Amino acid sequence: MRKALLLCYLGFLFFSCERKEINQEPVGVEGYVEVLGGKIWYEIFGSGPNPAVLLLHGGPGGTSLGFEPLKKMGYDGPLIFWDQLGSGRSDALLDTTLMTIENYVDQVERLRKHLNLQDFVLYGHSWGTMLGMDYYLSYPDEVKAIIFSSPLFSTDLWIADADTLIATLPDSVQQLIRYHEAEGSYEHPDYQEATQLYYSLYVTRKERPKVDRSHLNLVSGANVYLYMWGPSEFTSIGTLRNFDRLEYLPTINVPVLMMTGEFDEARPSTVKYYASLVPNANFEVISDAAHSTLNDNKEATLKVVREFLEKISE
Repeated sequence: MRKALLLCYLGFLFFSCERKEINQEPVGVEGYVEVLGGKIWYEIFGSGPNPAVLLLHGGPGGTSLGFEPLKKMGYDGPLIFWDQLGSGRSDALLDTTLMTIENYVDQVERLRKHLNLQDFVLYGHSWGTMLGMDYYLSYPDEVKAIIFSSPLFSTDLWIADADTLIATLPDSVQQLIRYHEAEGSYEHPDYQEATQLYYSLYVTRKERPKVDRSHLNLVSGANVYLYMWGPSEFTSIGTLRNFDRLEYLPTINVPVLMMTGEFDEARPSTVKYYASLVPNANFEVISDAAHSTLNDNKEATLKVVREFLEKISE
């Protein structure tokens, strides 16, 4: 039972992928893993001696599709794409009792065990950094390094940054946002138009490539996003509203890359502050990019990620 819809993006038992020509992409190996509440889809792309990279997409309720540009990075190791339960190519999720960070951490661990991953790299984006943080806190010995892309470690700080960015919008737009939030009329066309303006500046600045994904039969995770986060990127009324892991950042004892876009809703000043709390963290700003750094400035993002992965693979 699958519904086609929007959103974004994620296989392994050490394998080798055949390369038919030097410029041809290696074939991915796909599969499913049973988790609490259904099955999750995964794909292992590439092979090689370097550590596996396990990708944690955004949302909650997003998909691994936003990570697709990583397939052009030329990494000499496996990239593991998967869709979290409730979205993408994984099973739908309607049971709100399973829409918890703990359950998503459990999904990561079940996938890790299924693929027999050890000393791997966690690469989380947006909500994926929240999930990655909690996974690391539960299973620190399994992780070799972490990439936190456009991270969120405190919802309070995220909302404060959003307020700062909303203040850059025209007064009329600010008033519309505040009015409809007070009324709870999040579906009103004016509110939706206001959020799209915000998104065009601070979430995705450049048009996404047109790709026909109708054959993928994607599950929409909009219900998961609404329940766990809220009606928009700058309004959190869900179960993640009180999320805060700032006190745990100094306990991370593996190499960390913290990166964000120049115009990201995860504001560079805040992400730099996060990085200052981690003993062994590199901080990078992707120029000319908002939250969707792999879309807005793919080349710069791939360069930063590749250099970090090569460094920790030495």
